[in-house]
Amino acid sequence: MFALWPALPDARTMTDHHHGTTTPAPEHGHDHGQGNGHHHDHTHMDWDALAAYLEGEAEFLTPLLEQATAWLRDLLTQSSGPGPDEVRRVLDVGSGPGVTSCLLAQAFPQAEIVAVDPTEALLGRARERAARLGLGDRFRTQVAELPDHIDAVGDADLIWSSKALHHVGDQAAAVAALARRLRPGGLLVASEGGLAPRFLPRDFGIGRPGFQARLDAVQEDWFAQMRAALPGSRAVVEDWPALLTAAGLRSPHSRSFLLDLPAPLAPAGRAQLTLLLSRFAEKAGDDLDEEDRATLARLLDPDDPAGIARRPDLFWLSAQTFHTARAA
Repeated sequence: MFALWPALPDARTMTDHHHGTTTPAPEHGHDHGQGNGHHHDHTHMDWDALAAYLEGEAEFLTPLLEQATAWLRDLLTQSSGPGPDEVRRVLDVGSGPGVTSCLLAQAFPQAEIVAVDPTEALLGRARERAARLGLGDRFRTQVAELPDHIDAVGDADLIWSSKALHHVGDQAAAVAALARRLRPGGLLVASEGGLAPRFLPRDFGIGRPGFQARLDAVQEDWFAQMRAALPGSRAVVEDWPALLTAAGLRSPHSRSFLLDLPAPLAPAGRAQLTLLLSRFAEKAGDDLDEEDRATLARLLDPDDPAGIARRPDLFWLSAQTFHTARAA
Protein backbone atom coordinates (compact mmCIF):
# COMPACT_ATOMS: atom_id res chain seq x y z
CA MET A 1 0.00 0.00 0.00
CA PHE A 2 0.30 2.72 1.57
CA ALA A 3 0.04 1.56 5.14
CA LEU A 4 -0.57 5.20 5.92
CA TRP A 5 -3.74 5.03 3.84
CA PRO A 6 -6.17 2.23 4.60
CA ALA A 7 -6.73 1.01 1.07
CA LEU A 8 -3.77 0.70 -1.27
CA PRO A 9 -1.71 -2.28 -0.20
CA ASP A 10 0.44 -2.34 2.90
CA ALA A 11 3.14 -4.31 1.13
CA ARG A 12 5.15 -5.18 4.21
CA THR A 13 2.35 -7.34 5.58
CA MET A 14 0.99 -9.05 2.50
CA THR A 15 1.81 -12.52 1.33
CA ASP A 16 2.01 -13.90 -2.17
CA HIS A 17 1.60 -17.10 -4.12
CA HIS A 18 5.35 -17.68 -4.08
CA HIS A 19 5.10 -18.11 -0.31
CA GLY A 20 2.05 -20.29 -0.42
CA THR A 21 -1.29 -19.38 1.09
CA THR A 22 -2.27 -15.77 0.72
CA THR A 23 -2.14 -13.38 -2.18
CA PRO A 24 -0.77 -9.89 -1.99
CA ALA A 25 -3.50 -7.34 -2.04
CA PRO A 26 -2.71 -5.64 -5.24
CA GLU A 27 -1.64 -7.64 -8.20
CA HIS A 28 -1.08 -11.33 -9.34
CA GLY A 29 -3.65 -13.18 -11.26
CA HIS A 30 -6.90 -11.28 -11.39
CA ASP A 31 -7.23 -8.19 -13.53
CA HIS A 32 -10.07 -6.02 -12.27
CA GLY A 33 -11.55 -3.38 -14.48
CA GLN A 34 -12.08 -0.03 -12.78
CA GLY A 35 -13.64 3.16 -14.05
CA ASN A 36 -12.76 4.96 -17.25
CA GLY A 37 -12.15 1.68 -19.04
CA HIS A 38 -8.76 1.18 -17.34
CA HIS A 39 -7.57 -2.04 -15.75
CA HIS A 40 -5.35 -2.46 -12.70
CA ASP A 41 -3.38 -5.51 -11.65
CA HIS A 42 -4.32 -6.14 -8.01
CA THR A 43 -2.31 -9.25 -7.33
CA HIS A 44 1.45 -8.67 -7.42
CA MET A 45 3.84 -6.54 -5.39
CA ASP A 46 7.61 -6.37 -5.73
CA TRP A 47 8.54 -6.34 -2.05
CA ASP A 48 12.25 -5.94 -2.73
CA ALA A 49 11.66 -2.79 -4.76
CA LEU A 50 9.32 -1.42 -2.08
CA ALA A 51 11.64 -2.10 0.86
CA ALA A 52 13.14 1.39 1.13
CA TYR A 53 9.71 3.01 0.78
CA LEU A 54 8.24 0.79 3.50
CA GLU A 55 11.12 1.46 5.85
CA GLY A 56 10.79 5.22 5.35
CA GLU A 57 7.05 5.01 5.89
CA ALA A 58 7.45 3.19 9.21
CA GLU A 59 10.10 5.68 10.34
CA PHE A 60 7.65 8.48 9.53
CA LEU A 61 5.06 6.78 11.77
CA THR A 62 7.49 6.29 14.66
CA PRO A 63 6.05 9.03 16.94
CA LEU A 64 2.64 7.35 16.74
CA LEU A 65 4.07 3.86 17.24
CA GLU A 66 5.99 5.02 20.31
CA GLN A 67 2.71 6.22 21.83
CA ALA A 68 1.18 2.81 21.16
CA THR A 69 4.05 0.83 22.72
CA ALA A 70 3.99 3.06 25.81
CA TRP A 71 0.25 2.38 26.11
CA LEU A 72 0.90 -1.37 25.88
CA ARG A 73 3.33 -1.16 28.78
CA ASP A 74 0.66 0.60 30.83
CA LEU A 75 -1.93 -2.06 29.92
CA LEU A 76 0.43 -4.83 30.98
CA THR A 77 1.16 -3.04 34.25
CA GLN A 78 -2.55 -2.94 35.06
CA SER A 79 -3.24 -6.56 34.13
CA SER A 80 -3.20 -9.84 36.01
CA GLY A 81 -0.95 -11.38 33.36
CA PRO A 82 2.76 -10.85 32.76
CA GLY A 83 3.84 -7.31 33.58
CA PRO A 84 5.88 -5.28 31.05
CA ASP A 85 9.19 -6.42 32.56
CA GLU A 86 8.02 -10.04 32.61
CA VAL A 87 7.39 -10.19 28.85
CA ARG A 88 9.98 -12.64 27.59
CA ARG A 89 8.97 -13.21 23.96
CA VAL A 90 7.35 -10.85 21.45
CA LEU A 91 6.20 -11.64 17.90
CA ASP A 92 5.81 -8.87 15.32
CA VAL A 93 3.71 -10.63 12.67
CA GLY A 94 3.94 -8.83 9.33
CA SER A 95 7.07 -7.02 10.46
CA GLY A 96 8.40 -5.91 7.09
CA PRO A 97 11.73 -4.08 7.48
CA GLY A 98 11.55 -4.26 11.27
CA VAL A 99 11.08 -0.65 12.34
CA THR A 100 8.27 -1.54 14.73
CA SER A 101 10.05 -4.74 15.79
CA CYS A 102 12.95 -2.63 17.02
CA LEU A 103 10.61 -0.22 18.81
CA LEU A 104 9.08 -3.23 20.57
CA ALA A 105 12.58 -4.37 21.53
CA GLN A 106 13.22 -0.99 23.12
CA ALA A 107 9.86 -1.01 24.92
CA PHE A 108 10.39 -4.54 26.27
CA PRO A 109 14.12 -4.76 27.03
CA GLN A 110 13.90 -8.19 28.71
CA ALA A 111 12.23 -9.87 25.74
CA GLU A 112 13.33 -11.87 22.73
CA ILE A 113 11.86 -10.18 19.65
CA VAL A 114 10.89 -12.24 16.60
CA ALA A 115 10.14 -10.35 13.38
CA VAL A 116 7.85 -12.56 11.27
CA ASP A 117 7.24 -11.87 7.58
CA PRO A 118 6.90 -13.90 4.36
CA THR A 119 9.56 -11.83 2.55
CA GLU A 120 13.20 -12.60 3.33
CA ALA A 121 14.48 -9.37 1.75
CA LEU A 122 12.46 -7.31 4.23
CA LEU A 123 13.62 -9.47 7.13
CA GLY A 124 17.19 -8.83 6.02
CA ARG A 125 16.58 -5.12 6.54
CA ALA A 126 15.10 -5.90 9.95
CA ARG A 127 18.25 -7.76 10.97
CA GLU A 128 20.45 -4.90 9.77
CA ARG A 129 18.42 -2.36 11.75
CA ALA A 130 18.54 -4.52 14.88
CA ALA A 131 22.30 -4.88 14.54
CA ARG A 132 22.76 -1.10 14.19
CA LEU A 133 20.75 -0.62 17.38
CA GLY A 134 22.67 -3.26 19.29
CA LEU A 135 19.75 -5.66 19.58
CA GLY A 136 21.32 -8.60 17.76
CA ASP A 137 21.59 -11.00 20.71
CA ARG A 138 17.85 -10.95 21.42
CA PHE A 139 16.47 -10.19 17.96
CA ARG A 140 15.73 -12.79 15.34
CA THR A 141 13.62 -13.21 12.24
CA GLN A 142 11.48 -15.97 10.81
CA VAL A 143 9.91 -16.40 7.39
CA ALA A 144 6.28 -17.40 7.90
CA GLU A 145 2.81 -16.64 6.58
CA LEU A 146 -0.39 -15.89 8.39
CA PRO A 147 -2.40 -17.97 9.14
CA ASP A 148 -1.16 -21.33 7.86
CA HIS A 149 2.48 -21.20 8.98
CA ILE A 150 2.24 -19.18 12.16
CA ASP A 151 2.23 -22.22 14.46
CA ALA A 152 5.87 -22.89 13.54
CA VAL A 153 6.90 -19.54 15.06
CA GLY A 154 6.09 -20.67 18.60
CA ASP A 155 4.41 -19.00 21.56
CA ALA A 156 4.78 -15.49 22.95
CA ASP A 157 3.73 -13.22 25.79
CA LEU A 158 2.92 -10.41 23.35
CA ILE A 159 1.90 -10.68 19.69
CA TRP A 160 1.74 -7.53 17.57
CA SER A 161 0.25 -7.46 14.07
CA SER A 162 -0.17 -4.14 12.30
CA LYS A 163 -2.24 -3.94 9.10
CA ALA A 164 -1.64 -7.59 8.28
CA LEU A 165 -4.96 -9.23 9.11
CA HIS A 166 -6.94 -7.46 6.39
CA HIS A 167 -4.66 -9.07 3.79
CA VAL A 168 -5.77 -12.58 4.81
CA GLY A 169 -8.90 -13.92 3.13
CA ASP A 170 -10.36 -15.29 6.36
CA GLN A 171 -9.63 -12.61 8.95
CA ALA A 172 -11.36 -14.52 11.76
CA ALA A 173 -9.12 -17.52 11.10
CA ALA A 174 -6.05 -15.27 11.17
CA VAL A 175 -7.06 -13.83 14.55
CA ALA A 176 -7.67 -17.34 15.89
CA ALA A 177 -4.26 -18.50 14.64
CA LEU A 178 -2.54 -15.66 16.49
CA ALA A 179 -4.60 -16.23 19.63
CA ARG A 180 -3.40 -19.86 19.75
CA ARG A 181 0.19 -18.69 20.00
CA LEU A 182 -0.37 -16.62 23.16
CA ARG A 183 1.00 -17.86 26.44
CA PRO A 184 -1.37 -17.76 29.46
CA GLY A 185 -2.21 -14.14 30.20
CA GLY A 186 -0.50 -13.00 27.00
CA LEU A 187 -1.67 -10.01 24.96
CA LEU A 188 -2.61 -9.84 21.27
CA VAL A 189 -2.42 -6.43 19.58
CA ALA A 190 -4.06 -5.96 16.19
CA SER A 191 -3.72 -2.59 14.50
CA GLU A 192 -6.57 -2.24 12.04
CA GLY A 193 -8.54 0.85 11.14
CA GLY A 194 -8.15 4.48 12.05
CA LEU A 195 -8.57 7.62 9.98
CA ALA A 196 -7.21 8.30 6.52
CA PRO A 197 -4.63 11.09 6.53
CA ARG A 198 -5.48 14.70 5.88
CA PHE A 199 -2.73 16.97 4.62
CA LEU A 200 -4.41 19.89 2.83
CA PRO A 201 -7.30 22.27 3.54
CA ARG A 202 -10.68 21.23 2.11
CA ASP A 203 -10.30 24.00 -0.48
CA PHE A 204 -6.60 24.42 -1.28
CA GLY A 205 -6.93 26.63 -4.31
CA ILE A 206 -6.69 24.21 -7.22
CA GLY A 207 -9.35 21.84 -8.51
CA ARG A 208 -12.68 21.21 -6.82
CA PRO A 209 -12.89 21.31 -3.02
CA GLY A 210 -13.12 17.89 -1.38
CA PHE A 211 -10.23 16.33 -3.34
CA GLN A 212 -9.07 14.12 -0.47
CA ALA A 213 -12.56 12.76 0.16
CA ARG A 214 -12.64 11.60 -3.46
CA LEU A 215 -9.23 9.93 -3.05
CA ASP A 216 -10.68 8.10 -0.06
CA ALA A 217 -13.65 6.88 -2.13
CA VAL A 218 -11.33 5.46 -4.81
CA GLN A 219 -9.28 3.70 -2.16
CA GLU A 220 -12.37 2.20 -0.52
CA ASP A 221 -13.43 0.72 -3.87
CA TRP A 222 -9.90 -0.58 -4.45
CA PHE A 223 -9.80 -2.12 -0.99
CA ALA A 224 -13.11 -3.93 -1.50
CA GLN A 225 -11.82 -5.43 -4.76
CA MET A 226 -8.56 -6.45 -3.09
CA ARG A 227 -10.42 -8.21 -0.29
CA ALA A 228 -12.73 -10.01 -2.73
CA ALA A 229 -9.74 -11.29 -4.75
CA LEU A 230 -7.94 -12.89 -1.79
CA PRO A 231 -7.93 -16.69 -1.72
CA GLY A 232 -10.54 -17.94 0.73
CA SER A 233 -11.98 -14.47 1.14
CA ARG A 234 -14.85 -14.38 3.63
CA ALA A 235 -17.00 -11.37 4.38
CA VAL A 236 -16.93 -10.45 8.04
CA VAL A 237 -18.12 -7.52 10.11
CA GLU A 238 -14.85 -5.82 10.97
CA ASP A 239 -15.68 -5.47 14.65
CA TRP A 240 -12.18 -6.24 15.86
CA PRO A 241 -12.98 -6.52 19.60
CA ALA A 242 -15.70 -9.03 18.69
CA LEU A 243 -13.28 -10.99 16.48
CA LEU A 244 -10.76 -11.09 19.32
CA THR A 245 -13.31 -12.37 21.84
CA ALA A 246 -14.65 -14.92 19.33
CA ALA A 247 -11.10 -16.31 19.21
CA GLY A 248 -11.32 -17.01 22.95
CA LEU A 249 -9.55 -13.88 24.19
CA ARG A 250 -10.85 -11.63 26.96
CA SER A 251 -10.81 -8.02 28.18
CA PRO A 252 -10.69 -6.28 24.78
CA HIS A 253 -9.49 -2.68 24.62
CA SER A 254 -9.18 -0.30 21.69
CA ARG A 255 -7.22 2.91 21.49
CA SER A 256 -6.36 5.28 18.64
CA PHE A 257 -3.27 7.45 18.39
CA LEU A 258 -2.72 10.54 16.28
CA LEU A 259 0.15 11.57 14.11
CA ASP A 260 -0.33 15.34 14.16
CA LEU A 261 2.27 17.37 12.25
CA PRO A 262 1.07 20.96 11.81
CA ALA A 263 1.82 23.19 8.84
CA PRO A 264 4.28 23.89 7.45
CA LEU A 265 5.22 20.23 7.03
CA ALA A 266 8.93 19.49 7.35
CA PRO A 267 10.92 18.31 4.30
CA ALA A 268 10.91 14.66 5.46
CA GLY A 269 7.12 14.71 5.70
CA ARG A 270 6.82 16.31 2.27
CA ALA A 271 9.05 13.62 0.82
CA GLN A 272 6.94 10.86 2.38
CA LEU A 273 3.72 12.44 1.15
CA THR A 274 5.17 12.75 -2.36
CA LEU A 275 5.93 9.02 -2.36
CA LEU A 276 2.46 8.25 -1.04
CA LEU A 277 0.66 10.25 -3.71
CA SER A 278 3.00 9.00 -6.43
CA ARG A 279 2.05 5.43 -5.57
CA PHE A 280 -1.61 6.39 -5.58
CA ALA A 281 -1.19 7.93 -9.03
CA GLU A 282 0.49 4.73 -10.25
CA LYS A 283 -2.03 2.29 -8.77
CA ALA A 284 -5.35 4.10 -8.90
CA GLY A 285 -4.92 7.48 -10.55
CA ASP A 286 -6.88 6.38 -13.61
CA ASP A 287 -9.98 6.07 -11.43
CA LEU A 288 -10.06 9.81 -10.77
CA ASP A 289 -11.85 12.12 -13.15
CA GLU A 290 -9.88 14.38 -15.49
CA GLU A 291 -9.95 17.39 -13.18
CA ASP A 292 -8.75 15.42 -10.15
CA ARG A 293 -5.99 13.79 -12.20
CA ALA A 294 -4.82 17.26 -13.19
CA THR A 295 -4.90 18.35 -9.54
CA LEU A 296 -2.87 15.32 -8.51
CA ALA A 297 -0.32 16.02 -11.26
CA ARG A 298 0.09 19.59 -10.04
CA LEU A 299 0.54 18.46 -6.43
CA LEU A 300 3.32 16.11 -7.56
CA ASP A 301 5.08 18.69 -9.76
CA PRO A 302 8.17 19.90 -7.82
CA ASP A 303 8.24 23.13 -9.82
CA ASP A 304 4.59 24.07 -9.31
CA PRO A 305 4.08 26.71 -6.57
CA ALA A 306 0.83 24.88 -5.68
CA GLY A 307 2.61 21.51 -5.37
CA ILE A 308 3.60 19.55 -2.29
CA ALA A 309 7.21 20.68 -2.46
CA ARG A 310 6.34 24.37 -2.06
CA ARG A 311 2.99 24.80 -0.31
CA PRO A 312 3.12 26.54 3.10
CA ASP A 313 -0.24 25.04 4.22
CA LEU A 314 0.79 21.38 3.99
CA PHE A 315 0.31 19.38 7.23
CA TRP A 316 -0.25 15.77 8.31
CA LEU A 317 -3.05 14.46 10.53
CA SER A 318 -3.91 10.75 10.74
CA ALA A 319 -5.00 8.19 13.31
CA GLN A 320 -4.20 4.51 13.75
CA THR A 321 -6.31 2.22 15.95
CA PHE A 322 -4.97 -0.62 18.08
CA HIS A 323 -7.18 -3.43 19.40
CA THR A 324 -5.97 -5.68 22.22
CA ALA A 325 -7.26 -8.69 24.11
CA ARG A 326 -5.73 -11.20 26.50
CA ALA A 327 -5.43 -14.97 26.69
CA ALA A 328 -7.00 -16.69 29.67
